Amino acid sequence: MSTEITAGEETERGEAVERDRYDAVVIGAGISGIQSALDLGDQGYSVLLVEREPSIGGRMISLSKVFPTLDCASCITTPKMSAVARHPKVTILVNTEVERVADKDGEKEIELLRKPTYVDNRACIGCRLCEYACPVEVPDRFEQGLALTRAIAVPFTNAIPQKAVLDAEHCIFCGACARACPTDAIRYEQEPRRQTIRAGIVVAATGFKLNVGINKPQYQPKNPRNVISPLQMERLLAPHGPYGRVLRPSDGKIPESVAYVLCAGSRDKSIGVPYCSRVCCMYSIKQAMLLSGALPIADITIYYMDIRAFGKGFEEFYQNAKAMGIQFVRGKVARVNDGPNGDLILRVEMTEEDGRVEERQHDLVVLAYGIIPELESPEQVGLRAGSDGFLARPDSTRPAFAGIEGVFTAGCAAGPKDIVDSIIEAGAAASAGSAYLSQCASKTTKS
Repeated sequence: MSTEITAGEETERGEAVERDRYDAVVIGAGISGIQSALDLGDQGYSVLLVEREPSIGGRMISLSKVFPTLDCASCITTPKMSAVARHPKVTILVNTEVERVADKDGEKEIELLRKPTYVDNRACIGCRLCEYACPVEVPDRFEQGLALTRAIAVPFTNAIPQKAVLDAEHCIFCGACARACPTDAIRYEQEPRRQTIRAGIVVAATGFKLNVGINKPQYQPKNPRNVISPLQMERLLAPHGPYGRVLRPSDGKIPESVAYVLCAGSRDKSIGVPYCSRVCCMYSIKQAMLLSGALPIADITIYYMDIRAFGKGFEEFYQNAKAMGIQFVRGKVARVNDGPNGDLILRVEMTEEDGRVEERQHDLVVLAYGIIPELESPEQVGLRAGSDGFLARPDSTRPAFAGIEGVFTAGCAAGPKDIVDSIIEAGAAASAGSAYLSQCASKTTKS
């Protein structure tokens, strides 16, 4: 059952709905959405930043370091998260889905679904006593399932907002969290609520996800725990990761031989991802270099079809990795099979050696999954998709234009790209949106 909320009402979730109209609504609070919101807010426009997850920060906040500089990802992202949260022109809604974007009276009408957290954010002080009292353990989404958290918890250490969220799917409603809460903030009776917002423009920064669920069955052995995703490896490499060091998930063994399989989820029509995801080569090289420092005696091999190191400093980064002793093998991995003692056997066609087939044993395999759109059905929410499923950009002279007047795209919403390009595009979307709002204001004044 859903109920409606109106402007001026302070919800049970503790966020004040200050107005029903904003100059701009930014969909997605990853690094691109945050940058667009900051740029628009700095120009004096009122901005609503909408995020479907319990915290802003997107994918970048979970990364260990960024390429090719190897700067700390959290050190870049956290200050921007704090800046947008404190910005006087920006209002943030988390745990909120955008259900529809439509034209109405020359503006955009955005329908929102605000999901319950079962915690009163006005009362919650982020003390985490509810988390410590909860007896139910569930896989930790922030740690990519490599660790456990509680059924009620603050999403992660530097989450914004620092408010607890209850997982109703796994909660047994024993009341332990309510008894432990010093401010009586637990609200088991909360329900989803709908809200309609009007805005001058929309910036879609809906981001990406890895195509883990549509990968080839040849890369899925019977015991898959030691075949991990790049985001799982990011958490293993992070100083504040689930284990505090790099360990094999299945048994806690320190890996002695790690393999990366590039193009495991890109450039493959059989799984519906014929395009290059652009970042897979570089994030794999980055992780291999970090692994070389974390595991000095480990053998690290990258199996690739082509290395695409196209950006500024990328080629030097690649050459440095080779100089560190990381092995680059040009070959197509046909299959990942179970081996002895939890190890894995890779069947590889050596494309530089007349197609000879070899079997190689590794104790940990990272599949370099490709990037697919986070927003699966843009048309259902009133946006347009291109042939690759990402948001359309039909006019090459207007790179941030989404094909609908007043709607702009930023970051990976329109296609795979790295962090630097995502931030640049976020600025371009904010600039284009600002010009559009100025043009509309000028027309209104003249009329």
